Amino acid sequence: MAECDGICSGCAEQEQGSCSGEQGKKASELNQIKHVVAVMSGKGGVGKSTVTALLAVAFRKRGFKVGILDADITGPSIPKLFGLSGNPQGTEMGILPIRSKEGIEVMSINLLLQNEDEPVIWRGPIISGAIKQFYEEVIWGDLDYLFVDLPPGTGDAPLTVLQTLPLDGVVIVSSPQDLAMMVVKKAVKMAEKMDIPLLGIVENMSFMECPGCSKKIYPFGEGKTKQLSEDLNVPMLGIIPLQTDISGYGDEGKIEESASVNFLNIDVLIDKS
Repeated sequence: MAECDGICSGCAEQEQGSCSGEQGKKASELNQIKHVVAVMSGKGGVGKSTVTALLAVAFRKRGFKVGILDADITGPSIPKLFGLSGNPQGTEMGILPIRSKEGIEVMSINLLLQNEDEPVIWRGPIISGAIKQFYEEVIWGDLDYLFVDLPPGTGDAPLTVLQTLPLDGVVIVSSPQDLAMMVVKKAVKMAEKMDIPLLGIVENMSFMECPGCSKKIYPFGEGKTKQLSEDLNVPMLGIIPLQTDISGYGDEGKIEESASVNFLNIDVLIDKS
């Protein structure tokens, strides 16, 4: 008997009366998600979505079944990074996510919009409801890891994820500027107050390599995020440089081809989750 995908139209088993009855179930009853990890940063513009994408790619390359829930409802960028478009198909059981080239399941509000640059002008409660729907009404299937890309700040959307989703913990993303670090600490304290484990920290846009001598240049200073990880007793998951590889592949929707995934030490995250 073939595995039910929730689409009855044209199904031989449905027509022959041998349907297994899976269509009567809800998405939440079908999903088997082993680990849910939120990627968080109180500060916008630090590359949180890019880090989320790279983490998903790194885990997928290890053979894990991976999904990304884009919880940044008003500023979604995950589909762009993966070059995804088209409307997810709905069934009686729920919504089917869009699959990337390498097999990463993705759900984002941008996949439901007619134009990718169309604004989502919603108030907090509606945004929170959409995030819950993306978790409960999407047919994620069997996943080893579901990464949740959070919007910046400590408002309704992050609060919804931290309160309602069965999180294993959060990964914190920062850049080395003092301003970024100050705001990121707010997100850290939010997670701590809600008893959500801190799984690790990623420093993005850390350094540049001189094309002539390969010397590392630290435009925002060196060692600040490492000091934060030591103060919090939370491991560093990676230090990602400023380089055209990331922005280029991201702009082209080919983030899965970026070599920058090698800057992440996911063994630490696998051990902790």
